[in-house]
Amino acid sequence: MSEVRYGLLMKFLHFANKDASSSDLDHNMKLKKIIEFHDLVVHKFKSVYVPKPDISVDESLIAYKGRLSWKQYITQKRARFGIKLFQLCESERGYIWNSLIYTGKGTAFNENYNDYGLSKKSVLTLIHELKGKGYCLSTDNFYTSPELAELLIDSKTDICGTLRPNRKGLPVSLKSSTVKKGEIIAFQKGKMCVLKWKDKKPLYMLSTFHNADMIEVKAKKGDSVKQKPKAIVFYNNTMGGVDRSDQCLSYNPVARNQQRKYYKIF
Repeated sequence: MSEVRYGLLMKFLHFANKDASSSDLDHNMKLKKIIEFHDLVVHKFKSVYVPKPDISVDESLIAYKGRLSWKQYITQKRARFGIKLFQLCESERGYIWNSLIYTGKGTAFNENYNDYGLSKKSVLTLIHELKGKGYCLSTDNFYTSPELAELLIDSKTDICGTLRPNRKGLPVSLKSSTVKKGEIIAFQKGKMCVLKWKDKKPLYMLSTFHNADMIEVKAKKGDSVKQKPKAIVFYNNTMGGVDRSDQCLSYNPVARNQQRKYYKIF
C-alpha cells in the first residue's frame, strides 16, 4: 500500500456520523466517535462464543502517549501510558467476552449499579449477563471485597480473589494476627471464606467455594513439594485471562490457530 493511499484511508475512516447532534447520542461524549463501533465489536464477542465456567476480570491498557483527558498511567503494565479498559475474559483461553472503556467520572456503567463504588460497579456491569449461570469469577485485590462477594452469592455466582486486609466487613484479627511461614488462619461466614497464609509474605484471600484446605504443589524448580491453600492454587490458574488476551501472538502454533478462530468475528 502506498503512503498516499494509506493517508487517504486514515483521512476518511470514521466510525460515527459527524453530522449527528449531541442530543442523538446517549453515550459518553468523550467516546462519541468510536462508541458505536466498540459496542458492535463487544456484541459480536458475546454472540459468537459462550465462555467456560472460569472467568476473570482485570484491567487492560491500550498504549497511547498522545493528548487525552482520560489517559491512564499504570506502572504494572508494560505500556504504562494509555487507555484503560475493564475486561471480562475466559480464564483458559483469554477470550474477551465483555469490555468497558474507562473515561473517568463519565464512564458508562450499568445504571443498576451506579450506587456502588468503582471496583464493584465495574465487575457487576461486566458480569451482568452471566449472573445466575453458575460462573466462577477470579479478581485481584482492587475488586475483591466481602460486599461484592455477597452480591455475587445472591446472583448464584462464585468469586475467588486476593484481598486487601482493610476492606470493610473483615474480622479485625485477620490483619492483626501473626502467622509463621506455611501457617494459615481462616474465617468462615456462610459460603464466604477469608484466609491469611504466609509464604514469603502474608497473603490474604477471599473465596466463596473454598475453605482452609491445603494441597501439595510441586515447585517450579527441582522435585520439592510444599503445601498451599486450594484457593491460592485455583487463583493462580484462573486469574490470567486478561493477560492472555493481551498477548498478540502465541508461541504455540495450535494456540495461535485457536486464537484466530475465536477472534474472527466478521
